Amino acid sequence: MRSFPAPALAMVEKMQTAAAAGPSRAIALQGAPGANSHRAAQEFAPDALPLPCFSFEDAIEAVKDGRAGCAIIPIENSQHGRVADIHFLLPQSGLSIVAEHFMPIHHALMGLRRPDGSIGPFEAAYSHPQALGQSRHYLHERGIVPLSYADTAGAAAHVAELRDPSLCAIAPAIAADLYGLEIVDRRVEDAADNMTRFVILAPEPLDPSSLEGDTAITTFIFEVKNIPAALFKAMGGFATNGVNMTKLESYQKGASFAASMFYADIIGAPGDAAVDRSLAELAFHCKELRILGTYRQARGRDLP
Repeated sequence: MRSFPAPALAMVEKMQTAAAAGPSRAIALQGAPGANSHRAAQEFAPDALPLPCFSFEDAIEAVKDGRAGCAIIPIENSQHGRVADIHFLLPQSGLSIVAEHFMPIHHALMGLRRPDGSIGPFEAAYSHPQALGQSRHYLHERGIVPLSYADTAGAAAHVAELRDPSLCAIAPAIAADLYGLEIVDRRVEDAADNMTRFVILAPEPLDPSSLEGDTAITTFIFEVKNIPAALFKAMGGFATNGVNMTKLESYQKGASFAASMFYADIIGAPGDAAVDRSLAELAFHCKELRILGTYRQARGRDLP
């Protein structure tokens, strides 16, 4: 449980007890009940038992130690980019990506009434850094100071616990009902098409051959050799073999800043001749190459 706010604890404990009775059906998630990850878990696997965890590391550990059959983790947002630390956590987790799920994200501003019955104005808003970033223009225009919290619904529970009417939370609308807050404004995100991509992590990878007939995504990380034009040469195999790379991001490995790791998604699966040739050419130019998972594409990459 770590440090969930008091208003969330009873719900967290009830969900943990249910998950403990059926761990194979449990899906670990980061955040308090009502968080976007909770919503995503319910959409992706309606019959699963949600297991709230305080941090991403806790959710991953729940799968590794058998308390949950899988975990659902947000990896990137259309508006605010990748979720911090995920590129480090995924390779270190020892788990495999077995599915993806896309969910539109809508935030609400919620708070408590003052003794005179009024609500607002607010001095500060608590929420997850991603939600704060997705609503930064809204907050700036109203002079509301953003304050980071571990997750969106936890931020709502925290505001409910503090009982300070000068504070508010940015969270899914359902969190207001769960924690006794009142919604002041809906859809406070700065972009109407705000979308988050989640990945589902499990102890064992999918067999790529089981995806035959479906469009597959393969996710991997790699580090190229520290020689001139290594990245250019490593990428050449995908171009010459007609393999579409839909994502390529770099991140630093260690504190030396001498080597960059790359995170990539391609359309296709190992076992496809073109994919195999591309990965073989990539490996030739790499110090490290590791596949994190091959899974069904949940949403066409050519959609707006």
